[in-house]
Amino acid sequence: MSLPQSLRTSVTPPELELIASQQLIEIIPLIAMEKTAFISGAFGPLRPPLKAQIPLWMAINLKLKKKCHIVAPEWLSIEFLQSRLDEELSEPGFSQLPFRYAEVSKVLLDVAADDIQDTDKVRSLLKDLKEARQAKSREGLDQLNRGELSLSNLCSMEINEIRPFFVHAMGILTHLHRDPSAGDDQLE
Repeated sequence: MSLPQSLRTSVTPPELELIASQQLIEIIPLIAMEKTAFISGAFGPLRPPLKAQIPLWMAINLKLKKKCHIVAPEWLSIEFLQSRLDEELSEPGFSQLPFRYAEVSKVLLDVAADDIQDTDKVRSLLKDLKEARQAKSREGLDQLNRGELSLSNLCSMEINEIRPFFVHAMGILTHLHRDPSAGDDQLE
């Protein structure tokens, strides 16, 4: 969702990708490495060809050095994404996706596209899914009122995109619906 500069007060997409890089992901190491301690924890040992779980940032580093293959998460498959897209188009609510699916999928498709089956179709499904979810977000914001607004199953990138507009709109609605007996009965 493209927003005017005045409403861009949220975290940037690259910052969200950095946060998502703490997620654990499976790899198939091509090198042996003992258990190694980092600030965020100890990971390893890595023993080819056994799979190992490490943070995304470490997997990216090893992948760029050609020292591992990244195992795509099960949700980054054509079957899973197609089922979620079908659900998104047929159901009123948001389909359930991993909270950081947008950030993780972007990083994996940028760095490890060769480890993901049929990347063009996966990219296309992710794009369609994003567009369908954005359309639902816009519909929900069109019905914005001071009461409860439930947008369950939104992901971090989607929350980040609508946050500035939502906060601004709720401020205006609160101002418009102020109780006149509270002392401020004139609108600016």
